Amino acid sequence: MGVGANAVFNFGRIKILIGLGNPKPAYEKTYHNAGFLFADFTTRFLGSMEKEWKTKDSFAYRKAGALIVVKSLAFMNDSGRAVSAAARFFKAEPTQILVVHDDSDIAIGSFKISFGRGSAGHKGAASAIKYLKTKNFWRLRIGVRPTNEAERKKAGEFVLKKVSAANEKILNNVFRKVASGAGLTA
Repeated sequence: MGVGANAVFNFGRIKILIGLGNPKPAYEKTYHNAGFLFADFTTRFLGSMEKEWKTKDSFAYRKAGALIVVKSLAFMNDSGRAVSAAARFFKAEPTQILVVHDDSDIAIGSFKISFGRGSAGHKGAASAIKYLKTKNFWRLRIGVRPTNEAERKKAGEFVLKKVSAANEKILNNVFRKVASGAGLTA
């Protein structure tokens, strides 16, 4: 499951949760949009009183209790623009931000929470680091690598595919584990 910062991570420290993904309908429910899927889960889990996502130039948001849940409206490789804009708009320090994204190096059903780490090749994380001018923010990396593949595929061969029904259940179980393990409450 998660390692490293999981032992000390708590949602109480987070002001903004930012899900990364690609905003066009063609990318809905793809593995690369795991950050969006977690953002949607979080607003349902917390019972957001806001029915619709409010939009700004580069992001959409909903409040869920004290937490502000954001979805980048920029494409993954430029999502740092939205992360930075949301941080400025909501007056959040990088240490109060949790960026949520897929990770093709982690098996589906697993996740990692980290703080102050490099991008490890993830273009969305690299963009967030570039625009925030720091790597000192929290990241929830959701595993999307298939566990049944005979040979290791390149990320581009599977991250833009639609999440299967079986894997959607696995992701929702991961989302529940993250939410309950890190003290996410309404």
